[in-house]
Amino acid sequence: MEAAGAGKVPFKAMKILTSLQPLFPYLRSHRKQYALGFLTLLAEVCFWVAVPQIIRFAIDDLRRETSAEKLAIYSGLLVGAALCKGFFLFWTRMILIGISRNIECDLRNDLYRHLTKLSLGYFQRTRTGDIMSRATNDLNAVRMLLGPGVMYSARTTVIMIAALVVMMQISTRLTLYCFSLVPVVAFVVVEFGGRIHHRFEAIQAMMSDMSARVQESLAGMRVLRAYVQEEADLQGFLHLNTEYVERNRRLIRVWGMFYPTLEILTGLIAVTVLWAGGREVAQGNISIGSFVAFNVYMAQLTWPMIALGWVVNLHQRGTASLARLNHILEERPEIDDAAGLPSLPTLPALAEVRGNEPGALPGAGGNGGESSPVEIAGGIPVGMPGGIKVELRNLSFAYNGTQVLRNINLTIPAGSTLAIVGPTGSGKSTLASLLPRLFDAAPGMVWLDGHPVRHFRLQDLRRMIGFVPQETFLFSDSLRENIAFGVEQASDDEIARAAGIAGLLNDVEEFPRGFKTIVGERGITLSGGQKQRTAIARAVLRNPRLLILDDALSSVDTYTEEMILNRMQTVLQGRTSILISHRISTVRGADQIIVLVNGKIAERGSHEKLMEKGSYYTQLYRQQLLEEELERD
Repeated sequence: MEAAGAGKVPFKAMKILTSLQPLFPYLRSHRKQYALGFLTLLAEVCFWVAVPQIIRFAIDDLRRETSAEKLAIYSGLLVGAALCKGFFLFWTRMILIGISRNIECDLRNDLYRHLTKLSLGYFQRTRTGDIMSRATNDLNAVRMLLGPGVMYSARTTVIMIAALVVMMQISTRLTLYCFSLVPVVAFVVVEFGGRIHHRFEAIQAMMSDMSARVQESLAGMRVLRAYVQEEADLQGFLHLNTEYVERNRRLIRVWGMFYPTLEILTGLIAVTVLWAGGREVAQGNISIGSFVAFNVYMAQLTWPMIALGWVVNLHQRGTASLARLNHILEERPEIDDAAGLPSLPTLPALAEVRGNEPGALPGAGGNGGESSPVEIAGGIPVGMPGGIKVELRNLSFAYNGTQVLRNINLTIPAGSTLAIVGPTGSGKSTLASLLPRLFDAAPGMVWLDGHPVRHFRLQDLRRMIGFVPQETFLFSDSLRENIAFGVEQASDDEIARAAGIAGLLNDVEEFPRGFKTIVGERGITLSGGQKQRTAIARAVLRNPRLLILDDALSSVDTYTEEMILNRMQTVLQGRTSILISHRISTVRGADQIIVLVNGKIAERGSHEKLMEKGSYYTQLYRQQLLEEELERD
């Protein structure tokens, strides 16, 4: 039994080191601060050791002769030792706890940076509330592990060693009595620590479920109220909250047994020392001062023993949370820059080709109205292609095991406009998402300007593409910042011009604060059409070489749609554009139109040629004409 128990503790120690391995780089970067913190800790422990020794010599000396001078000296020594101990304790806490805050900051930055690099698929299969729980509650638990956890672990260890050395000098026999139960304490700590760890993991998992539930409910509050599901949603939350409380109670039961067990063991040690020490004094083996000093050490060791239990709790919570954070940090992006990319010509945005500041629109002047070093004709550099040639070669794509696109061969000449129509679920949006590599097709299927799309750095690739997705997303910021998103330097005139092209300027003029109007979370204060037009203005301001509008006019009326399309003719001129829509009125002016059905190209050609075929496109056009006539009637 003893051999088995002895082998269990080293195994646990190795397990502890392994669980902390993800933190080693952060600990190494602060090793100088940790060294300074441990030096102040050693100084504090030295004065901790000195106080009982002063009491020891004072009692023995005053027993022989008492005087006011001696009382003043020993009192001064005790006060001085206490002040020095407090001074170094203050700096120990300042340094070691401060390091934990710095590491928390570094870890939070790295976590957020890593999240921004993960592929879209990760966020589609992971709940936002779960991520938020890990980035807040779990990160805080790791900080407590690195701050108070490290400080009290080191302090308890050093104090135990120092106390052992000094107490052995006072009485070897008493020290053996005192430390006889330490292995039992260690066993209790290890056993209870494992139980605390498992229960805390369950608590954090439930906290993630609750955070996800709250996030989804708040985001979908309109739907909840529209379907009168507030009470049902509340009952679901109450169920999660009750389970969360129950899991905490399970932890409290273990935690409640842990402290009393430690105190019982500490009390047994104190009784043993009092009994054995009294005999030693009676037999003249140690002085009364030494016995008092020994008991002072025992009293001072009570808090470190109790703190040891708290440290175990911090460690178990911290390692459980670290494992959950590390699960995110170990996630690899499904779409990333390939190693050893071949050297390819840079494909900058038009504004960069022209030499204008970012955000400069077609027809706008250069920096401060100065003439650009490149001659401009209609907003496009003379002698340089404004758009990108796009080629899809035998493109097939499956998502989650479902085939979405099948054997698509398509060429979009540079500077031309392609329109895509088709029934819902035919793969239109998926096809558009493959160009900026929001999803990744197999190698060799998507080509830009004669090069495989995977050969371009993601940053370069996405900078030259303006993408207005089907689901418009606006940030809880001003209208101006939402339009200028992704453009570092954009003047007020350029933002107003982009808003004018998108048909948003009249609406902005009616807002009390104009472009400074805060749009609310996800643009909740704007109508669907206003949000779509804001997204169009955002894409236009980027002045991209490839513009993708994925059903970007679905929330506006036909009159506004016609007005926006007319204004966008100058934007579409000379650059490659892809228009995805259910409305024939949106796509009829495109150079090339394809009809996607079940992931395949069923028809292709111009508006006139597709009308002559009398197939799906013709039927859709006639149906929409009929709907417009009925609306007018």
